[in-house]
Amino acid sequence: MITHGNEIKIFAGNSNRALSEEIAKKLDLELGDVELGKFSDGETSVHIAETVRGRDLFIIQSTSAPVNDNLMELLIMIDAAKRASAGRVTAVIPYFGYARQDRKARSRDPITAKLVADLIESAGADRVLTMDLHAAQIQGFFKIPVDNLVGGPTLYRYFAKEVNEDFVVVSPDIGSVTRSRKVAEKLGCSLAIVDKRRPKANVMEVMNIIGNVEGKNCLMVDDIIDTAGTITQGAQALYDAGAKEIKACCTHAVLSGPAVERLANSRISELVMLDTIPVPPEKMLPNMKILSTAQIFAAAIQNVYLDKPMSKIYD
Repeated sequence: MITHGNEIKIFAGNSNRALSEEIAKKLDLELGDVELGKFSDGETSVHIAETVRGRDLFIIQSTSAPVNDNLMELLIMIDAAKRASAGRVTAVIPYFGYARQDRKARSRDPITAKLVADLIESAGADRVLTMDLHAAQIQGFFKIPVDNLVGGPTLYRYFAKEVNEDFVVVSPDIGSVTRSRKVAEKLGCSLAIVDKRRPKANVMEVMNIIGNVEGKNCLMVDDIIDTAGTITQGAQALYDAGAKEIKACCTHAVLSGPAVERLANSRISELVMLDTIPVPPEKMLPNMKILSTAQIFAAAIQNVYLDKPMSKIYD
């Protein structure tokens, strides 16, 4: 519980209002008064409608779709806060867009994740709170402190009751092995890996399954489900290898393009997601479930504000 009077302020952008309200509720606070809109030519309009001078500000905004609009809104809110003499500004970004563009995959490619990090710093952010960066090394793109919270504990606690000798955690690709291994260790079960190659962006071809999944109940663990090609083709590969039941979970439910149709026609019996990105009702399937991250972010905000260590939150 916050005990330092009104020295802290929580502001929310338009990207994930429901999560922002839940975080503020956990902290026994009201969201700050900010007017967000657009000018007639499409430019983003921001006006902070209350004093923030000397206050510790936390601005909550996922840079999910529409990515560029939400990113600009975040940058302008940070700039407005700094120009209003806020004491410290922390950008709370539950989903960090552009994180998958973290390296040069081909000649003459940009490293857009680094560019976005520079923009957030230039706007005036003093600190960043985020969750499950697609590549953890993105923290090094910033010259300011970055806390990369983990969504795994929320997910594995949900599935802990289902663990038995036939339960196996599955990494949907090589890049998710570290994340999946941590979940498998926490649940005390074995790990399998879907080995695949990607001929081009958003196109995936499964090669083989590393590990035994025959007759097993499988849980696929990923950080992002975007077009759902990786997760659904991986589920089909597990089914073809003799898996009994296949469930999946992820931190960030981007669900773009054909994702919902693919998931509806897939072998996945249950998909559990965190609420770092709001999922509109028309994209929700009967077998989908959303878990809240509000408590984690509220605890992180409280610890930042009170200058307490973050290690217990990571554990």
